[in-house]
Amino acid sequence: MGARKIIHVDMNAFYASVEQRDDPQLRGKPVIVAWKGNRSVVCAASYEARAFGVRSAMPTMRAERLCPTAIFVAPDFTRYRAVSRSVREIFKRHTDLIEPLSLDEAYLDVTENKTRLPTATLVARTIREQIRKELNLTASAGVAPNKFLAKLASDWRKPDGLFVIQPEEVDAFLLSLPVRRLPGVGKVTDEKLAKLGIKTVSELRGLELAKLEQQFGRHGVRLYELARGIDENQVVPDRPTKSISVEDTFQEDVLLAETEPMIRRLAQKLWLASRNETRVAHNVVLKLKTSDFKILTRSHTPNTAPSSCEEVMAIALELRGRVDVGPQQRYRLLGIGLSNFREPEVLPAQPVLFE
Repeated sequence: MGARKIIHVDMNAFYASVEQRDDPQLRGKPVIVAWKGNRSVVCAASYEARAFGVRSAMPTMRAERLCPTAIFVAPDFTRYRAVSRSVREIFKRHTDLIEPLSLDEAYLDVTENKTRLPTATLVARTIREQIRKELNLTASAGVAPNKFLAKLASDWRKPDGLFVIQPEEVDAFLLSLPVRRLPGVGKVTDEKLAKLGIKTVSELRGLELAKLEQQFGRHGVRLYELARGIDENQVVPDRPTKSISVEDTFQEDVLLAETEPMIRRLAQKLWLASRNETRVAHNVVLKLKTSDFKILTRSHTPNTAPSSCEEVMAIALELRGRVDVGPQQRYRLLGIGLSNFREPEVLPAQPVLFE
């Protein structure tokens, strides 16, 4: 079997770009998509706002301090989902092997493409041109022999860029990269590798598999493969999300009455993550782990799906009130989840987005 041809497409500053497209007065200005408030977080920031250091998931109060001239726009996820579906229809002209990661990015396997274009590079260029012409939006794309490399490539020339890694170019591209650019290498792993004298992919490749397994367990095998540009993960279409959850283990065990700040913070993080889904969650779950490692869960399915971070937060706090194991019980972990994802209901009088 020959090399696969994978494209990773990433819509540039998607939510903010949709807002700037639909409101000419926002174009060229620092736009922050977020609900304003003491406990709100940034959903998206235009590149003009990013120049001031504003990033997604940042508290809005900090974003406002970094960029005092920013224009705040309340998010409209119904509209973003509609635009995302339009982007998906463009993808479908070229391949049925589409794996969405969120509303604004997806993997495409174009080893064999439906439009009979001779190269994956030409497919990616065509997709970007169609998005620009038909939707008046920009997208970055990466082309490579596997998903891992395609994702790295799409990040390479953001925004509005195209970068290609040919099979024979993998080593030249990878070896000089810092190890923190590899997926799964966060702050802790990066620091652990640095203690081993490993800062670049080239140096990582010098470590034997047995040493990596000893230091990192099963993740060591993944690091060994990534350092060599190996990623056998297939593009898997139509894989619906069943649930999303976030949790936090406390440095010290806490009483139930002390958990409200944690619930509010995790609810914000969870809501932001859920906005990347095309489908809508209908069930909220609260998870607690006691100091003696007993797990408690409470869940609630309201009559209508939660439509804001505040609703998720309120339900989670209400679920906390249903935990009754004594006021002196201490807890070491708290988590909040969303489940029972369904397709959003489409109103019969849906406005036309694109003429």
